[in-house]
Amino acid sequence: MTELRNVALILFCAIPSGLAQTPQPAPTPSIVYSVHDPGSIKDYKTNPRIVHEMVNRLVLAATGQSDVGKAWASLVSPNDRVGIKISAAGGELFTTHHDIVNAIVDGLTAAGHPRSSIIVWDRSLGGIKDAGYRLAADGYPVRAIAPHDGYDPKAVLSAPLLGKLVWGDLEYFGDIGKMPMLSDTENTSNVSHFSRIISSEVDKVINVPVMSISETNGIAGCIYNMTIPNIDNWRRFAQGSRFGAESLAEIYANPIIAKKVVFNLMDGLIAQYAGGPQPQPNYAIHLATLYASKDPVALDATALKYFEQWRARGSLPAIGPVAAYVSYASQIGLGNSAPNRIEVKNIGR
Repeated sequence: MTELRNVALILFCAIPSGLAQTPQPAPTPSIVYSVHDPGSIKDYKTNPRIVHEMVNRLVLAATGQSDVGKAWASLVSPNDRVGIKISAAGGELFTTHHDIVNAIVDGLTAAGHPRSSIIVWDRSLGGIKDAGYRLAADGYPVRAIAPHDGYDPKAVLSAPLLGKLVWGDLEYFGDIGKMPMLSDTENTSNVSHFSRIISSEVDKVINVPVMSISETNGIAGCIYNMTIPNIDNWRRFAQGSRFGAESLAEIYANPIIAKKVVFNLMDGLIAQYAGGPQPQPNYAIHLATLYASKDPVALDATALKYFEQWRARGSLPAIGPVAAYVSYASQIGLGNSAPNRIEVKNIGR
C-alpha cells in the first residue's frame, strides 16, 4: 500500500506543481454573462419557464450561437460523457435550483445527449428531494459520492498539510476489512483522492455552484464546487488557512478537473453572503440573477465583489482574505481575477 501510494504521488504531483510554480502567460480578458429577471423567483419559489429562458439566454450569449442545441453542442461533443456538478449543501432552499438543472439537461438533450446518460452529482444530496428534484422521474441520474468506494485509489493528490481521516475517506483505517485505528496520529494523511465520478465517469462537466460564501474558503463558487466536494480528506483544505485556500487553485488546475469543465453557470437566484455553504436565510438575498462564464476565476471574482459589498452593509468582516485562491488561481493561469480584465455583460431579452 505504501509503495503504491508513493508511486502515485510522484506521478500526480509532477503535473499540478508545474502549474503552480511556473507563471503562465496573461490570459485574454474574460467575459461574465449576467441575466436578471425579477419574476424568476419569489418567496423562495422559482418560475420554471422564466428560469429556463434565462439559462438559454446565457448559453446562447456565451457561445455566440443562435440555437440552444447548437450552443450546447459547441461545448460538448456527441461522444462525451457529460456531468453536471451541482451544490446540494444548502438543503431545501439553497441547493442548485432544480429548474436550472432541467434547463441545462434539456439543452444537452437538444444537442444529442440522452437524458439518462447525463450524471448530476454532489458529495451528498442532503435535502435534494425537498429542493424539487424528482430523481427517477426527471429522467437523469442524480448521484452522491459513495463513502470510501466512491473515491478513486489511482487518482491521488498530495499536499504538505496533514488531515485527520474520518469514516468515508478511502484510507480511513476503520473502513472495509481494515484494523481499527490505534491512535489519532496514525489516522492522518497528506493524501486525498478524487471521486470516481470526476476521475473516470465523465469527460465534460457543466459546473453549477450556488452564489454563496464559504466561511472556511471565502466563496463556495466555481473553484470550490469542483474541488472540496470532489475529494476525500478535504477538511485540511477548509481550515481557513492561507495555505489551504491557495491549494484549491492547485487542485482545480489538475487535468482531472481543469480539462473537463467547459462551462460555469452560477445560481444567483438566491445569493447568500454569510454562513455558507450551509443554509442561512438571514443572510440571503433574492437576487433573481444567473451568471455564466467559461472562466471560473472571473466568475468567482465577480461574485466575491458583490459579497464584500453586502457584508460591508451588514457590518460583517471582509471575506476576501479567506478567498486567497481566487487571485492565486489567476497567477497560475486558470483565468482572470483582476477587475480590469473582466467584463460583465448583462443579457437583455
